[in-house]
Amino acid sequence: MKKFFKWTGIVLGSCFIMLLLTFLFINHKVKSRFNKEYQVSVQTIPIPTDDASINLGKHIATIKGCGDCHGQNFSGQVVIDDPAIGFLAGPNITRGKGGLLSRHKTYTDEDYVRAIKHGIGQDNKTLKLMPSYEYNPLSKKDLGALIAYLKSLPPVDNETPPIRLNPLAYVLTHFDKLPLVAAERVDHSTQSQEEVLPEVSAAYGQYVAVSCTGCHRDNFQGGSAIVPGSPDVPNINSSGNLGKWSEAQFIQTLRTGITPEGKKMNAKFMPWKMTKEYTDTEIKSLYKFLKSLPG
Repeated sequence: MKKFFKWTGIVLGSCFIMLLLTFLFINHKVKSRFNKEYQVSVQTIPIPTDDASINLGKHIATIKGCGDCHGQNFSGQVVIDDPAIGFLAGPNITRGKGGLLSRHKTYTDEDYVRAIKHGIGQDNKTLKLMPSYEYNPLSKKDLGALIAYLKSLPPVDNETPPIRLNPLAYVLTHFDKLPLVAAERVDHSTQSQEEVLPEVSAAYGQYVAVSCTGCHRDNFQGGSAIVPGSPDVPNINSSGNLGKWSEAQFIQTLRTGITPEGKKMNAKFMPWKMTKEYTDTEIKSLYKFLKSLPG
């Protein structure tokens, strides 16, 4: 019996040591990814100041879901607060206390472009949980308008707590199950074209559909949950349910959150409150593009 307990203790101790060494390895690898410095050539983007451009920028911020992380007044809000994963809050990006100028001595137009288009901060390191892969393809006109709108925001005082990552966050990040390393998912060589004209076409729909790739993947076929605790992501190309929907049904779904089958979509996982703000041109083009994808 003593031998049994002795060997049981040795086995359990060995397993604990192996797990500890594995976690230390993962922790080191993930921190190396966080601390990697990126040297990118930041494209010069003209930033307009006219009301029409600022209104366009507000529309882009709405349909891109900027408020989902930064809050509806952009003063920051909690995104993840989980005892296993940790605490992540979208920062205050106004110029109030706790905002951009509180965290940085200066914040230039180039800094906006670097953060939005490349997912990189002033220290040339990756931003965390910033979906820059969805913003990287924006045209100069649209990116400039978005930055113009963000610069026009009234200052709001709010200091969000710093990011705190628990062991599970490092494990999930290591296996690419938690998209924390924003800069890794961006093609930093992509140059923004001058303008993408809004028109009802599959080509324009592809431009709009970039916002869908964060969850539905680049092939729009969905897959396993993006974040632990969320449901699997459905296929939204022609071989999924969308292949059976008419344009009118697609529009109704994205504007009401209710599918033709009568399913009420949870806005926490499918941002229909964001997609309902699409213009007719955007939503019809998106339908044309998704419908054109092969199964």
